[in-house]
Amino acid sequence: MIYQKHVFICTNQRAGNEKKSCGEENGLKLVAEFKKAIKDKSLPIKIRAQKCGCLDVCEKGPAIVVYPEGVFYGGVKQEDVSRIVENHLVNDVPVKDLRIDL
Repeated sequence: MIYQKHVFICTNQRAGNEKKSCGEENGLKLVAEFKKAIKDKSLPIKIRAQKCGCLDVCEKGPAIVVYPEGVFYGGVKQEDVSRIVENHLVNDVPVKDLRIDL
């Protein structure tokens, strides 16, 4: 199956480390929320949301990246998911206030 958009949600957990990590900041809950929001929309394009390892922006986490655009989002909360799905995945307009400029 080929996907037009792919959402990677960091679920990395740093064992025994004082630094914040996305997995500890609800990464797995975000994966479930994205999957549900995408399924509920019944979108005409194929989109996959899945967990991934570290995206190297831990200090800005929880982090996600949307491809093929390569747009990174940081500080993502469950209440942000519907906005990212509607604005970015459906309408191709990145959510500026959550975007991480690398």
